[in-house]
Parts: sequence; structure tokens; C-alpha cells
Amino acid sequence: MANKLYEALESRILLLDGGFGTMVQQYGFTEEDYRGERFRDWNVLLKGCNDLLAVTRPGAVREIHVKYLQAGADIIETDSFNANAVSLADYGLEAYAYEISRAAAGVARSAADEFTARNPLKPRFVAGSMGPTNRTASMSADVGNPAAREVTFTQLAEAYTEQARGLVDGGADVLLVETVFDTLNAKAALYAIDTLAAQLGRAIPVMISGTLADASGRTLSGQTVEAFYASVSHARLLSVGFNCAYGARQLMPYLERLAAVAEFRISAHPNAGLPNVMGGYDETPEMFARDVGEYMRRGLVNIVGGCCGTTPAHIFELAKIAGNYAPRPVPAPKHVTTLSGLEPLRIVPEANFVNVGERTNVAGSAKFARLIREGNYEEALSVARAQVDAGAQIVDVCMDDGLIDGAEAMRTFLNLMASEPEIARVPAMIDSSKWEVLVAGLQVTQGKAVVNSISLKEGEAEFLRRAQEIHRYGAAAVVMLFDERGQADTYERKTEVASRAYKLLTDAGFPAEDIIFDPNVLAVATGIPEHDSYAKAFIDATRWIKHNLPHAKVSGGVSNLSFAFRGNNAVREAMHSAFLYHAIRAGMDMGIVNPQMVRVYSEIEPELLERVEDVILCRRPDAAERLTEYAQQVRTVAQTQPQAPDAWRAGTLGERIGHAMLKGVADFIEQDALEGYETLGSPMAVIDTLLMPAMEHVGTLFGEGKMFLPQVVKTARVMKRAVAALTPYIEQGAAGVSNRAGKVLIATVKGDVHDIGKNIVAVVMACNGYEIKDLGVMVESQRIVDEAVAWGADCICLSGLITPSLDEMAHVCEELERRALRIPVIIGGATTSDLHTAVKIAPVYAGVVVHSPNASRNSQILAQLLGSDGALYADKVRTGQQAMRSEYEHAERTRNLIPIAEARKARKGATPHRPVVPAHPGRMVFPDFDVADAEPYIDWNFFFPAWGLKGRYPEILDHPEKGEEARKVFADAQALLARIRDERLLTLQAAVGIFPARSEGDDIWITDPKGREHRLAMLRNQTRGQDNLSLADFIAPKGDWIGCFAVTAGIGLKELCEKFRAAGDDYNAIMAKLLADRLTEAFAEAVHSFVRRQMWGYETGEAPTPRQVIRGEYRGRRMAFGYPASPDHSLKREVFDLLAAELTTGMKLTENYMVDPGEALCGLLLADADYFSVGTVDTEQLLDYARRLGLDVELVKKLIPLAQAYSRFG
Repeated sequence: MANKLYEALESRILLLDGGFGTMVQQYGFTEEDYRGERFRDWNVLLKGCNDLLAVTRPGAVREIHVKYLQAGADIIETDSFNANAVSLADYGLEAYAYEISRAAAGVARSAADEFTARNPLKPRFVAGSMGPTNRTASMSADVGNPAAREVTFTQLAEAYTEQARGLVDGGADVLLVETVFDTLNAKAALYAIDTLAAQLGRAIPVMISGTLADASGRTLSGQTVEAFYASVSHARLLSVGFNCAYGARQLMPYLERLAAVAEFRISAHPNAGLPNVMGGYDETPEMFARDVGEYMRRGLVNIVGGCCGTTPAHIFELAKIAGNYAPRPVPAPKHVTTLSGLEPLRIVPEANFVNVGERTNVAGSAKFARLIREGNYEEALSVARAQVDAGAQIVDVCMDDGLIDGAEAMRTFLNLMASEPEIARVPAMIDSSKWEVLVAGLQVTQGKAVVNSISLKEGEAEFLRRAQEIHRYGAAAVVMLFDERGQADTYERKTEVASRAYKLLTDAGFPAEDIIFDPNVLAVATGIPEHDSYAKAFIDATRWIKHNLPHAKVSGGVSNLSFAFRGNNAVREAMHSAFLYHAIRAGMDMGIVNPQMVRVYSEIEPELLERVEDVILCRRPDAAERLTEYAQQVRTVAQTQPQAPDAWRAGTLGERIGHAMLKGVADFIEQDALEGYETLGSPMAVIDTLLMPAMEHVGTLFGEGKMFLPQVVKTARVMKRAVAALTPYIEQGAAGVSNRAGKVLIATVKGDVHDIGKNIVAVVMACNGYEIKDLGVMVESQRIVDEAVAWGADCICLSGLITPSLDEMAHVCEELERRALRIPVIIGGATTSDLHTAVKIAPVYAGVVVHSPNASRNSQILAQLLGSDGALYADKVRTGQQAMRSEYEHAERTRNLIPIAEARKARKGATPHRPVVPAHPGRMVFPDFDVADAEPYIDWNFFFPAWGLKGRYPEILDHPEKGEEARKVFADAQALLARIRDERLLTLQAAVGIFPARSEGDDIWITDPKGREHRLAMLRNQTRGQDNLSLADFIAPKGDWIGCFAVTAGIGLKELCEKFRAAGDDYNAIMAKLLADRLTEAFAEAVHSFVRRQMWGYETGEAPTPRQVIRGEYRGRRMAFGYPASPDHSLKREVFDLLAAELTTGMKLTENYMVDPGEALCGLLLADADYFSVGTVDTEQLLDYARRLGLDVELVKKLIPLAQAYSRFG
């Protein structure tokens, strides 16, 4: 059934059932009912143990399943939500977990099979429900002991294994791990299922569904939507989604967030609204279906159903509308390395470099090691906190010390980190040379961590075993470049070991994006000649890995590099910065770095930088000696002429502020900001002319890879303190200004924590008389709109500093549009622009959206928007945005095309088509083809939409709302089709032929029976990133063959329709036309099958079934003119002449190249070809095409309107 489940998911949205507990409550079962005969004397009260009903009341359980199946559910959940040993222990039933699970699956299987037997075209499936248990693995139940846990990963995995085994043995098609409030529990379930699947030797499809705890949109254990997804994405999931907690409307923004990142199908089964004061649910089936229908309309889901408070009536309402919408397409894998703590970390080029904090490593920090040995975990935790505060994006934790129980210390410390949200928001790097310590860390980590490390040192078998376990735990892995021969220290050895490890891992199914190579940063300038090339070897190996091992990442421990210069921080800092600069440019993604030991690359003294780079890049043989000599001079100068630490204070005000921002020095910033105010006379002038330029300079250096995130974080803190010092003076300048100008709601959008710019805007606008409501940072689109409506905002100001914020701003406007609101929106922030606002944001909202370039402009914009001439200003904004959009679209189309010469050149190297010589070339005419022979090839999918009945055939016949009407129309179609067949009311005619052919450039030359050549000019795709195909590519330069066809099922249709209309029967007149259209397509398929097997003869063996033919599952392609691969209708003239179609059939070609009767097809048959679309072409190709056709270019534009020809060069 698993294959059928995947097939069904490809074609339609599947319906899950609704609340099981809701239905059980309606039965009013007593304690005796729960006990049954078997548990009559049980010594614990069993009422409420719904899972037990699968054993003691299987009839009632089956009845509930049947009601949901009757309502239209495709998938029913087993009565096994708590059927695991951990949860059943509350009833003393833990020993019965397997039996209850198997019984629950068996009852559901029986009901599903009964309905599948009734209608095999709508198979029903069983999902084995696996709840979260009543324990949490990543949180402490003891307030006084945050490291304590009431259940372990191992206990959960064992319990889930028995439950999963019972469900699979009972007949479940898929396992549904649902209502996940603690992702670590879910990871234990996934671990158990994967282990069981390996034991059984077969795949087990898995759905996973989380639940969000409150309005924060996080799980109970604190993870965001994106972090939750990253944590479970290692499993080969059938689907991922959310259920429970929220009503359908409240769940919407979180489903949108999930859809933005998920590379699996998406499920949703929300509650029937939010619970009322009595704990019940008030949302009617119609209300529920309206909100869930919005998921479908937006293309967010593949599977929908209900949770608490939903009933068969709710599912029935969904069944009425599900067929109207297509399922969400599953995105192609992006292979983005994504880790997670409570929040996600995407390691992408835009991130520049990911900093791994190194101070929570007992081998690298004497202080941390002492604290762990003393058991002073509270203070040790502050070390981790300080690293995150300083900008570490990953925290490396290592407990490898002979005096420490590594496994226990790792468990304890990671559990404590999990209890501190400010630390736990970033992923952990579990660092140890001992496998048991790594496992201990993995078993207490709910996010997607990194294991540091594995290597080939102990051979391939152990390497792969550990990698498989790491993947099963849902982690990425650092692969050290060691093998059985030892450490890879040269470029050649590094690339050799990396290549071998990559192939082993990827062949075994380990995701390439979860491989993080550490090519070994080793000490240089040690005086040993063999060490001189170590840094260059690392950089060169990094470049090779990034070029040759797709999606893999590169990391390293940077401080090792400067080991020879311990005690000389000036040289060490310069070495680290220069090394990082070059390594990052080569592709290094992340590294273990002490931010205090890194300088700004552009600030390194030129002589020192030259000598450092000589060493790192191995540019001269005496590089080590020269750097050592310089280091000694630096040390001597430092000892004899110590520089005052605040010498920079002697500079100008602008220089001082620039230095403070660049270095992250906050000691004097308030003083300097106030001096600027006194000098310039305006606090905004200080911000605009001194602070913002300094911030922009830092941003530029970050973008160039000359500064790193921890340094940027320090800069942001300096900026905040400066603005805070100026704020009272901004407010003072507005004293006495009324706040009646209007109500402005301001927020930094979801996913963005930057608030400096937003805070400045809020202060400035308040000073201009506007009443401000500041929602803060990371604000969901739905909350922004809800608050704006409830407060009566006159305007919404959206702020964002990072690129993803741009999409979030568009989401806010989409939500405003969905609710038909017209509140003006102002967009601002470093990554925003007039162009982006015009192109990406304004088009999704009918209200006015304005971009503001800086804080002081907001008030001016608002004054115009809310003033008496607001409508005129809005029109002016929209007109300007439309002009920008038009210019952008023209440029974008040009940018997305490659020159036609380049497109043709790209195909020249392709292997020429190998001709297939036909058995019987020449022409053949079908003067009166039997309707009965074409009938099996009818594709009914296009028939029902013509009657306003959207849905796939045959599922639509069983649709709860449209099914009755669909069956009636289908029956009428069958009746008329029988008359057409038996009374020969329509005549099916065709002319086909196979002719010698050759290609020349983009032309196909076809030789007719008299030896004359006919040119069929073809167009070529020019879209950048596509294959740039032309139909001419599928014909060899000489000695090839091509088929031509012209078919119709429309002869006699005009008379038949007139006869129906004369009798007042418009219904059958329309029906006849639709059937003729369907028969023409079917006839073309039948004729093509005849050509492939009888005339050309390349199709041998068992013939494809009509169903396979309809799906195109055969060799060869039928390319009709007017379709994407050959959009020009005028080519029909050449084919009609080649086939003598007008002499041998009743078909005629009009002067506009339309076939009469209209129910006809004409085109080419190719033995080997692919479907593709020519798409947009440029003027150069258009002119060339018109020349080859011998037609006027303006006429050609009319013949191929879909090509949207335009000038590349304006």
C-alpha cells in the first residue's frame, strides 16, 4: 500500500481523519467499559486510557474509523496515541504496549480495507499514531535541578520501538509521530523507527507533526518552526507538519513558515478553533473548512485533517473542497547545511563565516576545565553564555580530560545549556575523541548538532558505522582528514582523504550538506621546513573541496596556526585574521575562533600583513625567519615604548566615533555622541552624519570578509549606546508637540532581531506628534495585522536589516490584502530599497506601500499619506512604482536570456541524434477510424473541468460534494459516446507519414515523396540555466527520419450539434463538442501507437496499456504545433502539403493556419525527444526566424505570441 500512498499524494490532497478522543467522549464509556472482561480485576483505574479500547472495545473503535471513512478520510489514525510503555506506565499497562498497538492497527486496517474494496480507485490508508508520551527528554521537571531529566533517550527509543513494531505488524501503512512538544522525544521516535526499519529490511514511511505551545509560535521545548524542521529533517519523511494547540486560522502563519523551508510534503490537522472557557471547541465544520481551505488555496499542504474538537462532519466539509486544489509540489532539495538549537542556523555564503565558540572546551580553556572538575557548572555555564553574547553562532563543548567523567559531564553540561534559552538558541558542537561521549551528547540534544569528529583513522567499516549513527541521531559531522596512514598534512593527502571520505559517506546515504571537513589547521613558522606549507595546503585543499565535493562544508581550529608565537598577541591576531581572510575566500565556511584573537584585516599594519601573508601563502623561503624577526621587534617595542591604550582618543570626533564603532569600544561613545550633539546642534545630525556612516563602513567590511560576526555584534552594541545617549535630546526637541498626528504601529519583522533603526524611527516619529505602538522584534505577520486592526493604526512601519526580512514584509502585505485592509505601509531598513518595494512588495497589496530611505523621511512620508492630498500622493507613489517595475521586468527578461549564438554554441557539443530507420516509410491515411479503437485512450481529466467540476478522474466520481453530479455527467457522456460509436455520428480521419529528414542549424529539412525538400524552421530556447533545446536537436544532420500527422474527430460534428440545437438540446450539443475534443486527443494517441509499432517499428514487445500511453510512458514524442516546443501554427502548412491532407481527408487549413474542423491536431512525430518549452526569445532570434520562414517579422510575432518577443538591447 505504501506505493499507492505515494501515488495518491502525487495527484491530490489527502484527508486525514479528525479527533479520536472527541468521538470517544460521545460514547460515555464507564470504567467497566474500559476494563472489559480481560482487565476486570486490574488494580488501577483504567478509565481514560483510550488506547486500551482497541483491545476491550474494538467494535466501537472500528465504528469511529468507519464514520471518518464515510466522511471521505483517505487516512485514518490508529487508536494508539499513548500506546507506549512510558505513557502506559501510569496505568500499569507498560507490558501491553506491543499488543495494544498491534490491535489498534488491526482494527483500523480492517475498516480501511473494507472501504478500499468498495472503491479501489480511492484506496484508504492507515497511519499508526505515536504520541509524544507524558515525559519530556529535554526539559527538567525539577525547578531546583535544571540538569535532571525524568526520562532518557534510551528509554524513549525502547518504548517507541515496541510501539512501532506493534503498529507495523498490525498493518499500518505509515507511522505518524504527532503532537511533538519536545523535539528530543520525536528524535527518539525517529531513531527507533529507523532502527526497526533496518532490522526488518524495509522502509517505513513516517509522518511527523509538531505542536506549538503558545502565541510565541514555538514548541513547548522552545524551538521555532524552522529549528524544529531542521531537527527532524534528517529522517526520510513522508510529510512534516503541525497539529493540535491552535485552530486552523491561528496555525496559518506557522504553516507558511514551514512551507518556506520544508523539502517534504506538509500536513496540518489543527483543532476546531481555540478552546472556549469550558474547554470545549466552538468552531463549526463550515468555519473549520473555510480556514483549512485557505491552506489549500495558498498551496501550503498535501495532507489535511482535524485534531481536538473535530468530528466526521468537519472532515466531510474538507472532502467537499479538497478536490478543488492541487497538492503542494515537493521542492527540489537545496542541500543547505542547516543546524539548530532553539533557532536555526543556515550555513550559506551570505553568512560570510560561522564562528564556533571555543572556550567551553576543557582542553583549550584552563578556567573552564577547573570549573568542570570542581563541579561548578553554574559558573561554567556563564562561559558558554559569554561566548554567545560575543557572537558565537555555535558552541563547541569538549569534556576530554583524564580527571573528568566525559560522558556524564557532557550530559550534565548540555542539559544545563538547554535550560538557558539565550545559550540554547544556538546549535551545539559535541566535541570528543571518545565515541561514548559523543553518543551521550547526541542523546540529550534536541536540536541539530555537529559531532566533532569522525575520521578514517580506524578504517572504513567503523567510519561508516559511526556516520550512520550520527545521521540517525539527526546531526552533522566534522570529518577530520585522517586515515589509516595518519594525519593528512599535504595538499595531495588532504584532497585524497577528503575525496575518499566523501564518496564513502554519500554512497551510504549521508547527506553531503551534513559533511563538514576539517583539513587540519597546523602550526606554521615553527622552524621546521616541512611545516612551511601547512597553511597554504589548508587553503588550497579548502578550495579543492568546495569545487569538487558539492555541498560539503569546511571548518578548522584557527588558533593552532599561530602556536609558534604564543605570548605575542599582536602577531597571532594578525595571523588569524589574514589566514581567515584567505581561507574564507577559498571557501572556508566556519571555524573554531576566539573573537578576542582576531583583528580587522584592513587594519593590520602593512609590513606585518606582508610578512604574515608570506608565511601563510608560502611566498618566500625565508618567510618564517622574517616573521619571527618582526615579532621580536614588536615584542621589544611593546616592552620599551608601550603605547597608551587610549591613544586613539587624540583624533577628531569623526575619527574617534569611527574607531569606537570599528573596534567595538563602548567606553567613550556616550561622551562622543553628546559632543557631536553640541557641535552639530542636532541629535539626528549625529546619527545621520557620524554614526550611520561608521555602521555602513562596518557592514562593507563584513561583506568583504574583512570583519566577522562577533566583531559586528560589538559594533551594534556601541551603536545602541550612542543612540540611547541621544534619545532624550530627540524627545526634548519635540516637547509640547501633540501626538494627534496619527497612530503608527512599528515592528521588526519575523526572523529579524535588529532594532536600532526601528528604535530611531519610533523616537523621531513620536517627536513629530505621532502616537507610536512598538511591537518589538521578530514579530509574525499575523500579529502585526491583528494588532494594527485592534489598535486602529493609521499606518504600519516595517523594519528589517537582513535579506530574509524582505520576504516577511511581503507576507505582512499579503495578510493585509487577504483581509481586504487598506492601511498604508512604510518599508525601511538596510536591505530595503525603492526598487525591491516596487517589484516584490507593492504588487501583493492594493493599499499603498512606500519605501523610506532613512528615519527622518518617515514623518514626511506620513504627513503626505495622511494629509488632505493623501490620495494624490498615493497615486504618485503607485505610478512611480509601476514605472520601476516595467523597467525592472524588461531588464530581468534581458538578463535571463543568453544570446542566440551562445545558445546554439552550447548545443553543438551535444551527441547527435542516432537515426531510427523506419520499417515502412511513406504516407498512410485513416479515412474512417473506428471510435471503439480510440475510446480506451480518452483522458477524462480534462472533461470534467469543462463542466465546472474541478478534480482528478476517477477520484471526482467519489467526491462527497461533486461526486453525484460528476457521475451523472459521466454517465451522459458514456451514453452519447456509445451513440457516436454505434451510429457513426462522427468520422475520425487522419493522415500520417514518415519521411527522410536532416537538421541544419535550427532547421529541419524534410524530403517529400517527389524528392523535394521542405524547410521547417524551429525556434530555440534561450533561457539562462535551461537546456536551450530546439526540436532540430532531435534530428541528425543527415540520414534521419521524422513523422508528421494531422488528425481529427470533428467531421460530422457541426451537423450533429445543429441537430441537437434544433431539438432544443443545448446540453448534448455541448457534450458532443467536448467528446469530439477528447476523441481527437485519444485518436492522436492511437495513431501514434500504430506508427511506433507498425510503421516505424521501434516499439516492440508488450504494448503499453492505454493508461500508460495517456501518461506518456513510451518512447518517442508527439509534438503538436501551437504547443510550447513548437509554438508556430504556420508550420501546419508544410505538414499538410507533405501529407496531402486536404486531398485525402476532410480537413482544411484556413489562411490563419487553423484546421477546420476545429477538433484537430497537427504536428511532428519524433522517435527520441523530450518535452520542453521554447519560452521567450530575443529580437535577434525573432528576426532570424522570420528570415528563414520568409515572412514579415510582425506577422511572425502574431503567429507566436507566447514567445513574447522583445529587444535585448532596448
